[in-house]
Amino acid sequence: MAQVDLHTHSSASDGELSPSELMALAHKLGLSTIALTDHDTVAGLAEAAQAAHAHGIECIPGIEIEIDFEPGEFHLLGYGIDPQSAPLLDATQRLGNARHERNEAILELFANAGFQLDTIKISELSRESYIGRPHLADLLVKARCVRTRQEAFDRYLGKGRPFYIKKSCLPLEEALSVIKAAGGVPVVAHPYSLFVSKSMLGTLFSRWKDMGIEGIEAYHPTAKFGQCVILERMAHERGMFVTAGSDFHGKARPECGLGRTAGNMAIDSCYRDALVSALSHPAAQK
Repeated sequence: MAQVDLHTHSSASDGELSPSELMALAHKLGLSTIALTDHDTVAGLAEAAQAAHAHGIECIPGIEIEIDFEPGEFHLLGYGIDPQSAPLLDATQRLGNARHERNEAILELFANAGFQLDTIKISELSRESYIGRPHLADLLVKARCVRTRQEAFDRYLGKGRPFYIKKSCLPLEEALSVIKAAGGVPVVAHPYSLFVSKSMLGTLFSRWKDMGIEGIEAYHPTAKFGQCVILERMAHERGMFVTAGSDFHGKARPECGLGRTAGNMAIDSCYRDALVSALSHPAAQK
């Protein structure tokens, strides 16, 4: 049985491994298809495609964009995108500038609170230009203010915590526009992070389907298997396809092993086939 992974991150955003290292690991584990879906950037896609080709792996170019949403977090995956799309590059550039300003503001809050952080070391925590809250969390770990990245989020950087500053996100309409302009297919990532009721999930899925979202990432390691089955049913009831991913970042998130999803289930190629079918459908080109 061929195994795949449709949600992964590299050091081009907040993952541990470079795109090349990610593809090497996928080859070692026997995976046949990897989708690289870094946060708000396409910087790692060229390297990933080259490394995947060298290992005989299919690489689906993707991105994960955070959408302005309350009460939880809404992440939108875009699959099959053209990394050279002008509207997409413009959007990622704006998001990168806003992320830099946010990082500076968070570091200022830490300084005002008396935290002694070696901010020069932050460049060592990310091997690419992308620096986000996970890297600030790693800075706290390096300074021995906390033991783990998760503790940094729980105590300081997570939503509602003392040093949280709201991220600059795209409105859903714009995110859909740039993904479609890049020839991509939009999919809702890990829906339980939305923190809404089951009935509201159904309402949102129906509304988003009408807006052009085509799929739901029903299977994700942070959800229980039974919850994922419910999401799959809800997606199919609305004519939406289903994907599965690990949300692999590396050692910082050991529960998200490459090629594994909810219930530690290996990710079957049927989810890749559903995505590829959607990519070949005319709706993906609107």
